[in-house]
Amino acid sequence: MKLGIVTLLLTALCSAHAQGAESPYKIRIGFPSLAFSYMPFYVAQEKGIYKKYGLESEYIQMATGIQPQAVVAGNINYFTSVSAGISAAVAGLPLVIVISFCDTSPWVFVTHKDINKPQDLIGKTVALSGLRSSPYYFFQAFLKKSEISEKDVSTVYTGGTADSFRALTTTRVVGTVLTPPFDDKAVSLGYKKFMQLGELADIPYVGLITSQNELKTNRESVRRTVTAVMEALAWLRANRAESTKMIIDKFKVNQAEAENTYATLIRILNKDGRLNPKIARGYLDILRLERPVPADYDPMKFTDFSMLPASH
Repeated sequence: MKLGIVTLLLTALCSAHAQGAESPYKIRIGFPSLAFSYMPFYVAQEKGIYKKYGLESEYIQMATGIQPQAVVAGNINYFTSVSAGISAAVAGLPLVIVISFCDTSPWVFVTHKDINKPQDLIGKTVALSGLRSSPYYFFQAFLKKSEISEKDVSTVYTGGTADSFRALTTTRVVGTVLTPPFDDKAVSLGYKKFMQLGELADIPYVGLITSQNELKTNRESVRRTVTAVMEALAWLRANRAESTKMIIDKFKVNQAEAENTYATLIRILNKDGRLNPKIARGYLDILRLERPVPADYDPMKFTDFSMLPASH
């Protein structure tokens, strides 16, 4: 009899404790494909940093073009392309950029070895991640610089960087726009880096974008997510050897390729997680080539960096 009472008491206590413990807040982040620029997010998940801040993360693979709508609809909580975020916000979607951790882009145009000059591309096909993606705009800038009409080069859209790499190595495209470590991986397979594209256009790169509704209704979880990602960035800077090993494991590259990728990542990270207004305004100039954007339009009104750690 006494044993039964003790059992009941213990069951009641355990139940009360379980109800009192706060369950982790689930976040879903959309990514187009595996890419080295998402290393801070991989680190936050794999090193338990999200868990430390009471978050449970799920990564959803989806094309960049549908991510803004997915965030607004509540299907995902965040996506990571700052350029896609600005473009969609300009079009009227209620989005907010809460982190932008790169001021420059590492995109490289990689081609077959027999492409020796830009004119060799005429009549051939190039693979790009997607229409109006960063690789798309960088390749447009490359064609303009090379004085080649975009009608003279065919394009296919792959959905993401890893898929563009596969297109280069398995189909009849003669070139594609890649980031590390895919560029070095392509070189080891006999392709060549034709040109660095990052300086050809002002295009924001990677960060964290959410909806105005998510920010309004779940601000504390957004703050914790921002804190976790920024802590993951700090971890990357402080742990070169372990970060390089993660790159080797994740991207199936060799030590030298992984070290180059790590060095590129650290080089392009900014110090404070804030969007550079000059880059944002330059990107609006690119958008103006295909749609009306008022001259006095302020892209910074779609940002909220108040949850970032204070700059030093």
